[in-house]
Amino acid sequence: MTTQATAMVLASFAADSLALGAHWIYDTDAIDQRIGRVDRLLKPLPDSYHADKTQGEFTHYGDQALVLLESLARTGAFTLTDFAAAWQALFTGYRGYIDKATATTLENLAGRLPPDQCGSHSSDLGGAARIAPLVYWYRSDRDRLLEAVRQQTAMTHNNPATLAGAAFIAKTAWEVLRGTDPVTAMENALEEGVADIDLDNRIRGGLDSGGKDTRTVIKKFGQMCGIAAALPGAIHLIITYPNDLKTALIENVMAGGDSAARGLVAGMILGAHLGEAAIPEEWLTGMVHCGRITNLLAAGKGAA
Repeated sequence: MTTQATAMVLASFAADSLALGAHWIYDTDAIDQRIGRVDRLLKPLPDSYHADKTQGEFTHYGDQALVLLESLARTGAFTLTDFAAAWQALFTGYRGYIDKATATTLENLAGRLPPDQCGSHSSDLGGAARIAPLVYWYRSDRDRLLEAVRQQTAMTHNNPATLAGAAFIAKTAWEVLRGTDPVTAMENALEEGVADIDLDNRIRGGLDSGGKDTRTVIKKFGQMCGIAAALPGAIHLIITYPNDLKTALIENVMAGGDSAARGLVAGMILGAHLGEAAIPEEWLTGMVHCGRITNLLAAGKGAA
């Protein structure tokens, strides 16, 4: 299981790094004309939200996931206070984009609100998408996993839909690591219950979208950051390309919008399912922090 769990984390980070070059470009024709097919790690365009980043780095989502992994390795377990302090430090003089959920959480922390009360009300997928390190760390303790996922998500995205989506993703990844195919794992997580009726319906829509044209489907669901749009898009990628992680993550970026959050989720589940061999080697060697991530994962080999 450790090998598959390592692939799960690496694939999630690779998806974010791949998305960096075209992240938040909603006009897919503009992606075609200005960038072309995004099948390699790219430096963002000069007018990008991530213009100060370079090839092989992460969006602000990936950076937060790395801080989470570092916190787990440092403390040996998920500790909200340690994660909150490290997360806050990340954004001191940050060389990257700070979204509304992040700005609100930082303001609340600066106002002395405790980490369990400082979260924004954002319903974006981003807060739930960065959980691959937690699934890795608690791959043998489902209850602790779900509680840690809830706490870390609520710290920045204290919204019922985002919390429900985070639990759904964690339950799915948990089962896939045990050999369940992704579709069955998602159906089981859905059967167990999603604590948000609208998101439940949207997840079902994602499960019904398999095999259809990805750009068309994601545009219909919505290319935006909100979990009600972005999670069904990620589900579409997982069920449409169940044996082809590379194509899934490329088509994700080519569909435009918040490809980084969608990619973190799709990469996580497909990485857990297919293993490290499914991740293009050049994506891993091109990731600036790949060596760091590998070393941090090694520290968690004997985790719960």
